[in-house]
Amino acid sequence: MDKLTKAEEEVMRIIWKLERCIVSDILKYMTETMGLKKPPHSTISSIVRILESKGFLDHKAYGRTYEYFPKITKEAYSKTTLKKFVSDYFEGSMSSLVSFMVKEKNLNIHELESLIDNIQEEE
Repeated sequence: MDKLTKAEEEVMRIIWKLERCIVSDILKYMTETMGLKKPPHSTISSIVRILESKGFLDHKAYGRTYEYFPKITKEAYSKTTLKKFVSDYFEGSMSSLVSFMVKEKNLNIHELESLIDNIQEEE
């Protein structure tokens, strides 16, 4: 799975939320929901085409209008991205990641207990 740029990932997150959309839906979401300045239609259209070429999206044509939808779930992308992150920065060890988060105070004892409970439920 290809890595996404920051802009591609931002657009992909919107598409995951909308599920099926045209480029103008993405622009509307960016301005009305996210409160961002409206980017040029051509910029978002280019990003969407790149996402499609990378295999993240597919489309259905309605004349000259394309409705886009995800081919890859947010969960699948998150899993792949997290595994790569852990591999690159924590020598592939989830335990090292969790230890780091505890040391940096990004994870407290209650959250750790919740993680342990979740792991035990999955076994």
